[in-house]
Amino acid sequence: MNIVTTRRICQGFFFVLFLWFCAVTTLGGQWWQLRGWPVNWIIQLDPLVGLATLLSTRTVYAGLLWGLVTIVLTIILGRFFCGWICPFGSIHQFVGFLAKRKRSIPEKIKLNRYHSGQSIKYWILIFLLTVSALELAIDLIRLPETHRLLFGILVFAILIWMILKAVRQTGSNPKKMGFVFLIFIALWLLLSTLFNGYQTSAASLQVGLLDPIPLVYRSINLVILSLVDRTSVSISTIPRAYDGTWLIAAIFLSAVLLNLTVPRFYCRFICPTGAMFGILSRLAIWRMGKTKNECVDCHLCEKNCEGACSPTSQIRINECILCMNCLNECRHNLMTYQIAPSASGEILAPDLSRRQFLASAVSGAAAIPMLRVSGHLGGNWDPALVRPPGALPEKAFLSRCIKCGQCMRICPTNVIHPAGLQGGLEGLWTPVLNFRLGTSGCQLNCIACGNLCPTAAIRPISIDERLGRNRYAEQGPIKIGTAFVDRGRCLPWAMDRPCIVCQENCPVSPKAIRTREVFNTIDTGSKLIVAKADALYIEFQGTDPGMNQFATGDYYAVVLSSTDHRPRRIVSNWERGLRVADGLPFESPPLPGNRIEIQIRLQKPYVDPKHCIGCGVCEHECPVPGKRAIRVTADNESRTPEHALLLKR
Repeated sequence: MNIVTTRRICQGFFFVLFLWFCAVTTLGGQWWQLRGWPVNWIIQLDPLVGLATLLSTRTVYAGLLWGLVTIVLTIILGRFFCGWICPFGSIHQFVGFLAKRKRSIPEKIKLNRYHSGQSIKYWILIFLLTVSALELAIDLIRLPETHRLLFGILVFAILIWMILKAVRQTGSNPKKMGFVFLIFIALWLLLSTLFNGYQTSAASLQVGLLDPIPLVYRSINLVILSLVDRTSVSISTIPRAYDGTWLIAAIFLSAVLLNLTVPRFYCRFICPTGAMFGILSRLAIWRMGKTKNECVDCHLCEKNCEGACSPTSQIRINECILCMNCLNECRHNLMTYQIAPSASGEILAPDLSRRQFLASAVSGAAAIPMLRVSGHLGGNWDPALVRPPGALPEKAFLSRCIKCGQCMRICPTNVIHPAGLQGGLEGLWTPVLNFRLGTSGCQLNCIACGNLCPTAAIRPISIDERLGRNRYAEQGPIKIGTAFVDRGRCLPWAMDRPCIVCQENCPVSPKAIRTREVFNTIDTGSKLIVAKADALYIEFQGTDPGMNQFATGDYYAVVLSSTDHRPRRIVSNWERGLRVADGLPFESPPLPGNRIEIQIRLQKPYVDPKHCIGCGVCEHECPVPGKRAIRVTADNESRTPEHALLLKR
């Protein structure tokens, strides 16, 4: 079988497998729904996720050890993952093939020539790994308190000397002076972090923003499958909707449609995982190359070169994705896959200068302190950021979450959504709870998200731990937040309208939402004067067309000019009178001329923070449209003791 055909079959198999894993990441009773399928396996094969998690947390989640298999195979075979397995790469290759299939051979050759911009992905890789490794690096070199001041003065003096020297060398060149100024700012922030540290120096796992595997999982799970769920071939039990997915869709479509201009644009210029494989592939035992240096320079081997690795001349091993197209295209049988180096020479190292490396590393080191200068991990935290049950404390959570969207896809009630900027730029697309969407709140007997998270940013928990039962009885149930009643929007509090929906739907026991009974006088539009009455019936002087609305069971009649002011429930009424319930008749019927007041019985809700776990069922069921009258915030969440509302006794 032709090697290119074999590669296409392999790509097709892994792409279908990836789609299958996305489809079955759905709770349900069907055979094709989640039943032990290894839906995270392709994520686990991504070594960049494992490496970045190792740097940011100093531990490796067991499943991510699969990345070692990919690394070993890359060292043996070369950059095979990009050309044979990666589902995002398969999409790019297919779209690029459609875009260029009718172009002439010279046009194809021109499109597939190496471009210096392909080094950008190495800048991105260095930036992202530096962000992940910042805390580890600082802990390794941080000095004891007694030596910091003296050493800081020395370093500052050296830094100023270096800046002055650099300015003298750059002369009046504004471009170079601007670059020096930016380096100075970045180094200053880095040194400030080094000596003062605390939350700003905490690691942040940001590889998920551009790593192709989390990116394609996020895009398919939250955008493509959400569209499929609205068709007749719906996969989920309910149509899915996710807040803020327009940006995810825009990035995904942009990355795919750029292939219409440049084949494999994302793979060549942006992909940080491809950059990592490019660095590893310089160690590859097997590699593409020429058997002889006798080439007529027809450049046909570049006609369909997916990596733009210049196979005609000195092949760039770090850019070769083993598409094997050059083997088919070479009419002189010079191209081969071999252990020996290419006869025409090889370029192993990426096209990256020391200045570019330094700029990327320093930028990555300065990025997180700059993003956290607002203090969102401290006192300026956003209470609207409600994380799923089992989520680690925010600092640890941000060092583990890869923004893959798996927890959002598996959530049976569709309340886990990608975050916007409420948690800062570094929290973009991390999971948050939005109780307005979906079918209900966060169900008490559901622990799906934590048991599916590939990096344990949401740790796996048991039902007993979630509910605070058995061995967890002393610590109590896991609280993800607390509900608060907005009295300015609540129907009983603000509008004298009966409503106990939140209290009725509160699922915890004892209920966290209770009510206080009050009776408020309503304006009927006219005075109600008794004409005649008995123990149950009252007839008024004149008629009142509005009197036919008080038989709902929430309205009560009160006699003002009487010693008995107890409210009596109205069971029926008509334009000239009303009838009260049999349970409390008038012992002394109202006299003619007495005035009757209509009162409404209201049950005003309030929340007991001791029992509320923040499940959000009340917010979801609240009948007030738009901004709900009861809303859950992260206050009192179990994962962060500093957010507690109640003092411990």
